[in-house]
Amino acid sequence: MSPWPVVGWQAVAGLAVVLVALVWSGGMTAVTYSAAYGVLAAWVPAVLFARMVARRMRRQASPHGALMALMVGEGIKVALTVALLLAAPKILAQVHWLALLAGFVVTIKAAWVALWLKSAKRRSARTE
Repeated sequence: MSPWPVVGWQAVAGLAVVLVALVWSGGMTAVTYSAAYGVLAAWVPAVLFARMVARRMRRQASPHGALMALMVGEGIKVALTVALLLAAPKILAQVHWLALLAGFVVTIKAAWVALWLKSAKRRSARTE
């Protein structure tokens, strides 16, 4: 199973959050920038994780090696996510934490929704 459709759905959900923040705040304000930063804090590590795991899983012949690639990749993803969130006050001139959190959470949850939809589609295809 390719991780790229999931990452794509995360990008779509993140873009939707940024557009909602843009309309709600009335323009390019701290709310919009914070929402976009929250999306990027979730999406950039996910892209790097997907790229690293996809490449490693093609090379790894053993299940043990593939599992190690997943574990190391997830550790790097978590560390990068935490670093990006901690860097927010230094990168953004003014942080609107609720908007940042909304962008982050929606982007993270989009991955779960995409996986759930894929499994539901697969289940319905088996029952037909």
